[in-house]
Amino acid sequence: MSSPRSARLIAVVTAMTSLAVSAPYGTATAALADTTTAKARTETAGASAPAGALDKEPTTLTELRREAQKAYKSIEDANRQLVARQKKFGAVEKALATKLQSLQQATAELNKLRKPLSDLASSMYQDPSLDGLSPFFRAGNGTETLRRIADLDHIVAGRNNVLGDAVKLLERQQQLAQEAQELRAANLLQEAQLSAQVAALRKRSSTLVRSLTKALIKLGVKIGSKGAGGCDPTRIGQAEQYPNGLLPQTILCPLPQAGEELRADAAIAFADLNIAYKKRFGSSMCISDSYRNLSEQQSIYYRRPGFAATPGKSNHGLGLAVDLCGGVQNFRSVQFNWLEANSKRYGWIHPDWSYHSPFEPWHWEYDPKLGAQV
Repeated sequence: MSSPRSARLIAVVTAMTSLAVSAPYGTATAALADTTTAKARTETAGASAPAGALDKEPTTLTELRREAQKAYKSIEDANRQLVARQKKFGAVEKALATKLQSLQQATAELNKLRKPLSDLASSMYQDPSLDGLSPFFRAGNGTETLRRIADLDHIVAGRNNVLGDAVKLLERQQQLAQEAQELRAANLLQEAQLSAQVAALRKRSSTLVRSLTKALIKLGVKIGSKGAGGCDPTRIGQAEQYPNGLLPQTILCPLPQAGEELRADAAIAFADLNIAYKKRFGSSMCISDSYRNLSEQQSIYYRRPGFAATPGKSNHGLGLAVDLCGGVQNFRSVQFNWLEANSKRYGWIHPDWSYHSPFEPWHWEYDPKLGAQV
């Protein structure tokens, strides 16, 4: 039977041996699966309030169109930020996983070191001759005693090293697990904030589009079930994806004059311009032509050579041009001069070429860049 001192030594080595393999790797791994980056956490902390807040609500068609587009763009920006943050999170998650893998490798090396110490402790425990301190005081040349003392020193030194390394590994694991949990909590908070922001922006954008549609209907624009989507200014990006003269009916917005239509931003700006024109002259602007599909462009090109753009090149085919009548078609008429002086406030222009080559006082175009600034 071993002495109390030997029993304590074996107990310490055994406890140290079990400690080295009891670290909760699974906990850290599970936490890593749901974390996000610390940098992203600080970015969110400094994020501004949801876009779309106004000092005053929009009142004109142009203001409604502009604010609806602004809210929609904010949604796109928020989604891009989310994608960028997810990429950054992926990089940090990979770095944490690499650290965890290194930690596991260190534990494997620790186990290699622990094995001979455990075997030696077990051997000493099983050797009945190791009773208390008697082996160190037996008669003889002292070689056996010195060997046993050296073995004991080796066990104690090894125990201290292994125990110290095990404690460091456990502390590092706990640090990684805490870091992963904090990152996970920050990521969940960011996603919740972003979702609320996007939801508010979508709601505002939809409200503005509905208000815009109602205002157009009130002005006499015949918007049916198909036309409602065509008058949504947040969809002009779709219109830009189609070739000249091949815009689908679903993205064209009717004008106050029956049978005429343009893409949403041009149609809304024209309707707003028409309000001012009607206030000045007592009647709406007269439209002789607006959007032209490809076949109509070809027909006009062959019927009026020199007075129509090459099919597929006309701004009429983009839903951005109108030909006007009711006096505007007469160069330097009161109506023409008024329109020339006021149209740019609504994004509409009389292009330079139409003053001389060919001379077309009736032709007016919507400039999206100018319209975005008004």
